Amino acid sequence: MSPGAYRSVFRPGLFADQLVWVTGGGSGIGRCVAHELAALGARVLISAARRQARSRGGRDRARRRPLRERSLRHPRRRGGEAGVATVLARHGAIAGLVNNAGGQFPAPLAAISKKGFDAVVANNLAGGFLMMREVFNQSMAERGGAIVNMTADFRNGMPGMGHSGAARAGMSNLTMTRPTNGRAPACASTQSHRVGSLPAA
Repeated sequence: MSPGAYRSVFRPGLFADQLVWVTGGGSGIGRCVAHELAALGARVLISAARRQARSRGGRDRARRRPLRERSLRHPRRRGGEAGVATVLARHGAIAGLVNNAGGQFPAPLAAISKKGFDAVVANNLAGGFLMMREVFNQSMAERGGAIVNMTADFRNGMPGMGHSGAARAGMSNLTMTRPTNGRAPACASTQSHRVGSLPAA
């Protein structure tokens, strides 16, 4: 192995030939998760902003990373049914979902409009729920699988990001609720300190 080669702490082939979907995988933590999964043998599918996917995809290929990139307009909008159905038709059963996509804008609570609050909650909570629901209903209910929901460090409040903190706390609770509700896949939540941004409303 060359001095600069990547080496995972997990055993080689841990996710061999399993399809894992990483939302928000075009940059930052999502991108790192996608690389880790690919290094462990997974077939990684990314949904990200097209601009992110195009600008970074070439560099990944130059490094010969085993990342398979399938850039999609976010399937979380309009219920998510069609986007998930398209993925299943093209690539087969989904073994794992990493719900990483999200975004917000910094603002004090007193300055956040209803439109701005609703946009952040829709992106960070409702969008994640729709992905969970559709991936489970269309694939994991029959075949099993695992879902990981990325949140943020919200437990002591998020000054300047109250709308995001509310949404992330909701996502964490949703994660804890799902395994008690019928034939649920393995479901876990992890905190991330990186926050993206949306244009202020």
